[in-house]
Amino acid sequence: NGGRRRARARRLSTECSAMTLEQIGGAGLMALFLTDIFLTILYARAGTGLLAPRWNRLVWTIVNAVGRIAGRHRATVLSFAGPLIVVSLIAFWALGLTLGAALIIRPELGTAIRPSNGHTPTDLVTALLVAGNSLSIVGGGNYAPHTTGTRLLFLLNSLIGASVLSLVLSYLVQVYSALHERNALALTVDLMTGETGDAAEMLARLGPGGDFGDATSALDNLVRPLAMTKEAHHFYPLLFYFRFCEPRYAVSRICFVLLDLTALIETGLDRRKYQSLVGSAPVESLRRCALLLLETVDRHFPTRTVPAPMQCQHFEESYAAATRTLARGGIEALPVSAGYAEHRSRWDPLLRRVGPVLGYAIDEIEARRSTPLTLT
Repeated sequence: NGGRRRARARRLSTECSAMTLEQIGGAGLMALFLTDIFLTILYARAGTGLLAPRWNRLVWTIVNAVGRIAGRHRATVLSFAGPLIVVSLIAFWALGLTLGAALIIRPELGTAIRPSNGHTPTDLVTALLVAGNSLSIVGGGNYAPHTTGTRLLFLLNSLIGASVLSLVLSYLVQVYSALHERNALALTVDLMTGETGDAAEMLARLGPGGDFGDATSALDNLVRPLAMTKEAHHFYPLLFYFRFCEPRYAVSRICFVLLDLTALIETGLDRRKYQSLVGSAPVESLRRCALLLLETVDRHFPTRTVPAPMQCQHFEESYAAATRTLARGGIEALPVSAGYAEHRSRWDPLLRRVGPVLGYAIDEIEARRSTPLTLT
């Protein structure tokens, strides 16, 4: 009897060692995915996730490749990228957690975890089924834990499942709320340009006949929504991948119009005559915040490299077109402005990197041009 007990103890020790290795791997996998969920949802900083940023870029690359095959329907295909990335990311997290829990559960099948009656399969598919049930707040299946350790495991899994579900749902609400605010800002800016996308038209409407008495207040009303949009892209990187068919909703279009507007105000208007507008805080705030938003997208989104900067001649032609628009609105602008080209050269390369990455042509972003631009 003593020999049989010792032999049984040795077999149990060997089995426990094998189970421990598999379960450690499963626990590590769950910890990896939980850390990724924590960094993505709770820590909320662009680029800090372990797995989510890479997964999002992979899905985006696939959708972008399909869009290129679709030809003239590319814009429509790319408009599905954001929702598809959301769905696939949730499925990716769920699969990772389920697989990790299954690796912990599988060695316990047939002993500590078994059905109420009948034979107990011990394969990985059964373990995935049991793990999925243990992670679900609804539950299901007839497999039940029969030891203190496995009962605690099922309890922990149910708490993890319920917590992750509530976190993901609240995260989606925040993402779509931020998307709504971004679109509202984009539409507001576009309407202020008369739906032309031309900052010169926007400036002419802000100061009809050269009266900029209400312009500072109107621009100040844009500062907070723009700052919220910038921070939303920093908190919720999924916003990068939401692309609409209408160019007016593009982040690059919003930033271009506002940066071009501030450049025209600071370099095209007589400072002595319009000092209250040129030197106002809203003008500087809009310029700086739009630049920060572009830098955020450029830093964390797979933008492209533009080999050659635009020539100053293009900036001069753009400024000349702007002065004609302002003249029609009764605003006297400086006939020549070297400062405008200098302003444009600071942020134009950044805009040209960010602009086309979501499938918008450069002429959809920069509306005030006499000749089309090409990107190579």
